Amino acid sequence: MVKTEANQSSAARLAIKAMGLFGSVQVLNIACSLVRNKLVALWLGPAGAGLFGVLNNALEMLHTGSNLGMRQSSVRDIARSHAGGDECEAGITSAVVRRWSVWLGVGGAMLTLCLSPLLSIVTFRTTANWWMFAGLAVALLLMSLTNGRQAVLQGTAQLNRLARVGVVGSLAGLAVSVPLFYIMGMSSVLPSVIAYAAAAALSSWWWRDRTLPDVRVAARDAWFRGRSFIVLGAYMTLGSFATGVSGFALTAWLTSVAGLGVVGIYQSGFTLVNKYTGLVLSALGLEFYPRLASRAGSRLHTRVQMSQQLNVAVTVTVPVVLVLILLRQPVVRLLYVSTFVGACDFVLYAGVGMVARAVSWCIAFVMLARGDGRIYLVTEVASAVLSLALGVVGYRLGGVAGMGVAHTLWYVSYAVVVWAVYRFRYRLTLSHAAWATAIIGSMLPVLLLVLPSSLAWLMTTVVTLAAVCRLWCLWGLRSTKKQRNIV
Repeated sequence: MVKTEANQSSAARLAIKAMGLFGSVQVLNIACSLVRNKLVALWLGPAGAGLFGVLNNALEMLHTGSNLGMRQSSVRDIARSHAGGDECEAGITSAVVRRWSVWLGVGGAMLTLCLSPLLSIVTFRTTANWWMFAGLAVALLLMSLTNGRQAVLQGTAQLNRLARVGVVGSLAGLAVSVPLFYIMGMSSVLPSVIAYAAAAALSSWWWRDRTLPDVRVAARDAWFRGRSFIVLGAYMTLGSFATGVSGFALTAWLTSVAGLGVVGIYQSGFTLVNKYTGLVLSALGLEFYPRLASRAGSRLHTRVQMSQQLNVAVTVTVPVVLVLILLRQPVVRLLYVSTFVGACDFVLYAGVGMVARAVSWCIAFVMLARGDGRIYLVTEVASAVLSLALGVVGYRLGGVAGMGVAHTLWYVSYAVVVWAVYRFRYRLTLSHAAWATAIIGSMLPVLLLVLPSSLAWLMTTVVTLAAVCRLWCLWGLRSTKKQRNIV
């Protein structure tokens, strides 16, 4: 019992520290992105901003398709070998990941070169601009090398170094791009995209892992050792592709029946609810995934880590959601313009489901930590189909507000699906405290729909203060065991 409580308090402190560390990094990345977009709009105009968006979207698409999810899937293998205490085995796994990052980067670059005329035709209706897409091959190779080094840092729990890679890469990329925008004008768009990738690659090389032994692995051995995380990564890529297709199909259908104006309102609300509130979960996941994967075969370890992570995730998510729902109108006007006020209805009803999203996010990591790629793909495809169907029905019945309700039903349904996998396939449970946190946390946003404004603000204030106190208590707990060093 003492050992279990010590593990729980240790897990809570690691989760809170990771949230603060990587939450700050993501805020900085968003700030750099806002500055870059502002300067592009100011100096290059709408045409420059459009070209910048086209090249970045093409780069993201090519990178997702060619990297096969290696950035996430390889973390599992690295964490497991590192947790075993065999430095030589961990060094071999690290070398395999780095070699695969080179192979995938070269393969992606060659694919980009081959597809560049086709991409130019699809985008510009001419092959004259093929060289722009061909230039993305350099950025794609650099991004793959960066992913390999970042995966090693994350898998070996060197979170401070991983954070430095993100901070230095973003700042250096912005510092190089600003003079390019000013001096070269429209011609600077492609060099600036490559500059960002180069800055991240140099930053990851400078802060690369230096703790594991430098092991040379033959190409044949690297091929066979790396197939497991490549297969898992392929399943993850297909899952992301299914989600992307579902989102595209929904927006395409909405465009045909309601027009681009409604699509813009829906997308702005969707971004507010998912992207900005998702920053907390993304920050927590960088530390949680390797910690869970390191001993995924142990039921007790998984139960303890899952229960504590769910406690922290819900405790942090609930105040963010409550504040976002109450301040939805001024937030929409601040980030957009008054014509987007229709997104407030979506934020109101979709925000209710964000606690279910936090719960399902925690549980879904178990499938990845155990390498259960097929089940993960099945749940993601089912989620994508359900999202599309509920979105269509929601708009038919209630417009944009109905899509917000559909969004909440989607995440609640997905939480039920992944819980069924967690309980009946893996025969795992959660602690009573985790259940209580999830149930109470899910009910609080619902109360905002019925409470008057004054009571809603009072409840939000009390909940926020209670969440801060709870996180402070979790942070302050001290175990008698030596804590894991995440430097």
